[in-house]
Amino acid sequence: MIKNFEEYQNFTSLLKKMAYHYYVLDDPIATDEEYDTLYHQIKTYEEKNPGQIIPSSPTQRVGNGVLESFKKHKHLERMWSLDDIFDSQKLQEWINRIYKTYPKANFTCSPKFDGVSLNLYYDKGILQTATTRGDGIEGELVTPQAKTIPSIPLEIPYQKGIEIRGEVVITREDFEKINQERIQSKQNLFANPRNAAAGSLRQLDPKITAERKLKFIPWGLGKNDIKEGSFFKTINQILQYGFYPTPFVTFCPDIHTIQKLHDELVRMRHTYPIMLDGMVIMIDNIAAQKQMGFTIKSPRFACAYKFPAIEKSSKILSITLQVGRTGVITPVAELEPVEIEGATISRATLHNYSEIEKKDIKIKDTVIIIRSGDVIPKIIKPITSLRDGTQIDIIKPTQCPVCGSELLIEEIFIRCQNLSCKARVKESIIYFASKKALNIDGLGEKIVEQLFENKIISNILDLYSLDLEELLKLEGWQEKKAQNLLQSVKNTQNIQLWRLLNALGIEHIGEGASKKLAANFGLDIFKKTHDDIVALDGFGKEMAASVIDFGIVNKILIDKLFTIISPQAPQTTNVNMTIFTDKTIVLTGTLSKPRDQIASLLESLGAKITSNVSKNTDFIVYGINAGSKLDKANALKIKTLNEEELNKMLKDENIIF
Repeated sequence: MIKNFEEYQNFTSLLKKMAYHYYVLDDPIATDEEYDTLYHQIKTYEEKNPGQIIPSSPTQRVGNGVLESFKKHKHLERMWSLDDIFDSQKLQEWINRIYKTYPKANFTCSPKFDGVSLNLYYDKGILQTATTRGDGIEGELVTPQAKTIPSIPLEIPYQKGIEIRGEVVITREDFEKINQERIQSKQNLFANPRNAAAGSLRQLDPKITAERKLKFIPWGLGKNDIKEGSFFKTINQILQYGFYPTPFVTFCPDIHTIQKLHDELVRMRHTYPIMLDGMVIMIDNIAAQKQMGFTIKSPRFACAYKFPAIEKSSKILSITLQVGRTGVITPVAELEPVEIEGATISRATLHNYSEIEKKDIKIKDTVIIIRSGDVIPKIIKPITSLRDGTQIDIIKPTQCPVCGSELLIEEIFIRCQNLSCKARVKESIIYFASKKALNIDGLGEKIVEQLFENKIISNILDLYSLDLEELLKLEGWQEKKAQNLLQSVKNTQNIQLWRLLNALGIEHIGEGASKKLAANFGLDIFKKTHDDIVALDGFGKEMAASVIDFGIVNKILIDKLFTIISPQAPQTTNVNMTIFTDKTIVLTGTLSKPRDQIASLLESLGAKITSNVSKNTDFIVYGINAGSKLDKANALKIKTLNEEELNKMLKDENIIF
């Protein structure tokens, strides 16, 4: 028995060491019996002395409570998506872009595991929260579940606040064991190790999570105070804090070592215990990472070098036509089921009829299918040598499969132009109400279908005239359910403008683009010209055309929604006019401070920051290795400012930066 607190401390440290060697290093230093005996001695002492419990004690990994639901939690720093590259040519192009600014750049490469991303936040050395990736801005709070994973230390020696990010994974062997147990208990099987990891982490009862052999493998950092140094050295230092030792993390001085590591991982991907789907490449210098910053969607300093997609063959049984919310008809091949990387594939997109003609694909063809990670399976080509005369041509439809109206046959796309088409309207409403859009709780796909079939709604605007009595007449509806839905719809009033823009489902315009449009144009977004929009950082001609066309076609709908919802445009922080007010500015080259910081300051002073130099540009602020943008600005006789000149202008405005 443990006699006093000092003895309890010593025994707890010993138990933590035993657990680390057993669960993380797979190198036991004690027998199971010795571990269990010490564990129960410590637990007995803690039950008698609850005020003396050490938070990082192994007994504290599994809580007693069962959650009712998962709460949403914001990341301190966004979890960005990575741009993908798929071959050595794209790798060379990406490296060359880096070398333009950092000609002596080195890189850190690490495997990209096929699991569930998790963000851990530590403060004063103690694990405070664990949050799933979610939409990158916020995810689900799964701290009790994460604490059950032995390779997530409850306490680390680093005392400042820090977000440590990684992947929750499960080995192929443990995945098979879980599915065998589920067969015995007549439960649905997990499709693959990634699904098993996700399902295990998202158990409302942490004790169930504890039963699964999950591992947390660190791969990066979020919010932290580390401003310079080597990322390779930093991540290796963090791994010493009690985390699972991330395999294959490699310092790569050049493209040759990067390609060599990639080829090695590709060769072993099918035999390695944990599923791999690529590797991550990033600039090693942390200060350079911060200077390069981010695009709307991804970091400029890192990318994912994906493994070649896995190919299988199957037979096309028939073609199903899907009508999207923009009216585009997408042909989908119904296939003989085939397994690829643990997932059963029975459908694959054919994209459009131009693609079908180009590849000469027919019904009853045996075709090559690829699937890479979570990418939707797609058909590469038919195996024409296996044709036996039973093949049938795939004919372009002339009428909408849902509403029967005549289709618009374009060069590539086929569209249903009927705005009242049931498929278009339903898809629009489902997206409008989804979590990524207005997040109308209680208005999922099945509810939309029910409301639509009962003629209670026929378009988005009908959501704002829902009637309690009408809802109560529907099967399965009670007053609480109906009132909750009405309140959820009401809660969308005065919502942030970018959320409404995103909810409209404008083609090519996602969350990041919606935020930029709202921040730059406010409620006047649909009054702007093509040149106004294309001048925004990260916007191209296709995106600008989508916004303009959508505004023209749906003017009545937009006006009514803006009146009903009264969306809130971002508030600008500048009160007084400055020399930068309404000026269009381009930042280029390597500056002494991160571009995002400089851009935010100038925007707060009324400026519009864009990425393209044009005749509408007022200033270009340039640093080292400014390149072609500075040349173009000089050719157009646009005023150019180096950092010293910019700082002088700021000082004249009584702003110190």
